[in-house]
Amino acid sequence: MKNLKFIIFGMVLITNQLLAQLKPVQYKDGSQILNGFKIAPVKKSIEKPGVLILPAWKGIDNLSKDTADKLSKMGYYAFIADIYGEGNYPKDNNEAGNNAGYYKKNFEAYQKRISLALQQLIAAGANPDNIVVIGYCFGGTGALEAARGHLNVKGAVSFHGGLGKDEFRTTEPITAKILVCHGADDPYESTEEILNFQKEMRDSKADWQMIYYSNAVHSFTNPESGTDNSKGAAYNEKAAKRSWEHLKLFLNETLKK
Repeated sequence: MKNLKFIIFGMVLITNQLLAQLKPVQYKDGSQILNGFKIAPVKKSIEKPGVLILPAWKGIDNLSKDTADKLSKMGYYAFIADIYGEGNYPKDNNEAGNNAGYYKKNFEAYQKRISLALQQLIAAGANPDNIVVIGYCFGGTGALEAARGHLNVKGAVSFHGGLGKDEFRTTEPITAKILVCHGADDPYESTEEILNFQKEMRDSKADWQMIYYSNAVHSFTNPESGTDNSKGAAYNEKAAKRSWEHLKLFLNETLKK
């Protein structure tokens, strides 16, 4: 009898693991083909919490996939957005910078691509009223744009993301909770831009928090960024672990499970 129970338990465990694998999803923005990934939670809950992941400037990468896998094991539906679309994936830093720059400037187009990805997360099973969006670098900018654009998200989390917005844009009330995880030595965010962002948060009456990590530069969550801070972008294991714990606290506070 005991052996039978172990066999059944093992079969359930294996089934859950198979269901929780990353699966490619093709969707569209007009005629533009987009290629994202979805993953179901290992253990589902009645509240069906979901997390939308916005990748860094080179598109869907190992970091975003690893994040989706970890979120699945924590009980979240997750979807990795494809912002650029088929035929537009950057081959080098120069192309990545141009692509990301386009969407930063044309923020409404960025918000639309994020909104389309949100629809895919919901189609995968997430509760449309129980979602947080997170992003890395360029994706961190996108998470903030989701909040600025009043997309239906409960919270937005930016990991070493760009914080600025065009000075001529109107600052409107922000209802989504905001978490910014920022490298204290990130050379790509000026003091002026940080102060302007903080003023925006105050003026928008947002529920926001910004956490600095010592000795951390840009891209501190990505193990593939190397460890040389002098290059401006580098992995910092301590900052990566701390920011992940801060994300978990934020999710526990913001989403129903």
